[in-house]
Amino acid sequence: MGKGPGLYSDIGKSARDLLYKDYNSDQKFTITTYSPTGVTLTSTGTKKGELLLADVNTQLKNKNITTDIKVDTGSNLFTTVTIDELTLGLKAILSFRVHDQRSGKLELQYLHEYAGLSSSVGLTANPIVNLSVVLGNNKLALGSDASFDTKEGAFTKCNFGASFTNTDLIAALSLNDKGDTLSASYYHIVSPLSSSVVGAEVTHSFSRNENTITVGTQHQLDPLTTVKARLNNVGKANALIQHE
Repeated sequence: MGKGPGLYSDIGKSARDLLYKDYNSDQKFTITTYSPTGVTLTSTGTKKGELLLADVNTQLKNKNITTDIKVDTGSNLFTTVTIDELTLGLKAILSFRVHDQRSGKLELQYLHEYAGLSSSVGLTANPIVNLSVVLGNNKLALGSDASFDTKEGAFTKCNFGASFTNTDLIAALSLNDKGDTLSASYYHIVSPLSSSVVGAEVTHSFSRNENTITVGTQHQLDPLTTVKARLNNVGKANALIQHE
């Protein structure tokens, strides 16, 4: 656990990663190589039916500056520059897509012992401005995340969340989609030695009056092999095995 409450995106992240991260219904292959000079090269290929998608990502690290450059099969060039520790606890992230003037975005993140702030703005004439604030500590955190479209003059997103973290469990509650979706999640570490965890998420949509329940578990067979499984209330089950 960190010393502060973290950012708004950290609320419920452990349960989301357990239940949704890395599950893939397509054929996907990834190769990552590292060099002693700090260069990381990742090549990814994904087959969706008859369609083959691929991209190559190069990451360069120089002191506190990290540059990510990704090229995909659509000839799109994405660039992200991250500067850590501009001052104590402050990080800046600049991202853009080459030849797309509307894609530029600047984000600032600030982590404090009792607060986490994140603000981003699109580098356009009428940008979308996002601001998230989290207050608390490494056990209890309360926060809000909102986006405002300066062109339309209206809020496009307004979410609220809270989380409680103990030694072996994390519970989170969030209200999303402008108050239409309520989600509660639970993440419990059963055995730290084998990375055995269980988790669940319950989501209620007020507009559709529907509930979605997803439960999942993870277990590490050895230091290089991990298995995961999940099941939801409509009877859909997924399993995943990862070997490094």
